[in-house]
Formats: sequence, structure tokens, C-alpha cells
Amino acid sequence: VAVLVETATDNNTRTVANIRSYFNKHNGNLGTSGSVAFMFEHNCNFKIKDNNIDLETLELDLIDFGVEEVFKEQDGILIYGSFDSFGEIQKALESMDKEIISSGFDRIPKNLKKVNEEEKIEIDKLLEKIENDDDVQNVYHNMY
Repeated sequence: VAVLVETATDNNTRTVANIRSYFNKHNGNLGTSGSVAFMFEHNCNFKIKDNNIDLETLELDLIDFGVEEVFKEQDGILIYGSFDSFGEIQKALESMDKEIISSGFDRIPKNLKKVNEEEKIEIDKLLEKIENDDDVQNVYHNMY
């Protein structure tokens, strides 16, 4: 299972030591910076207010700005695009007077790894430890 950890720290040595200790305690290995990044797509996302917007029309209007997918959810419309298109998509939504509820970035695994129940329990413990670290911003994995 690949685990990608994004951190923000004022002390790289401490953060790396902490993350390495979590992996070691749970029979994992810490790779070098960027060693599993290729296994995840880096996307941007926007959630906009749904004012009875036609999804097909919206997608066609935004496709030239880098939008890849548009979904309807209970609390709005979710728009996915490439990481590099964030600014262009935001400007396009603002120029169309669409109310942006939230925006951000995701890392979506390209391939999923199936694990048995014992492995899942151990990996969940590892993920919980990592997520509770003060320097950790985001944790992504390819387990299902």
C-alpha cells in the first residue's frame, strides 16, 4: 500500500523522524521525498452552489479551462480539474458568477490495492498515528 504524506513544518529533522517512527512501528517503510507521488493524480476541486445548473452545459463551458469532471452532490456541484488549472478554473467560475462554496486539492490513487482484514487494521492504525501528528497536513493512500 502506498501512503503519501503532506507536511508543513519548521523542523524537517523532527518531522521526518516522527513519520519514520510511525512507519517502523507498523511494519512499513518510509521512502524518499516524492517516491510514491507518481502513483497519485494531483487534482484541484471546486464545490459551487447548485442553482438548478445544467451539468452538461457547465462542463462544456468549463472544459477549455481544464475541467475534467463535473458531479452533482447533495450540497452543491463538485468540479474536478488538473492541478495546474486551478487558477483558470477559479477565474472562469468567478466570471460566470458561480458561488464557490469551497476549493482545494486532492491526490487520487491511480491504482487501488486490496488488503485483507488484518492488514487493513494495521494500516488504519498507522494512518491514524500519521494523521494525528501536528506537522501533517494531508494523508493519502491507495488501499481499499
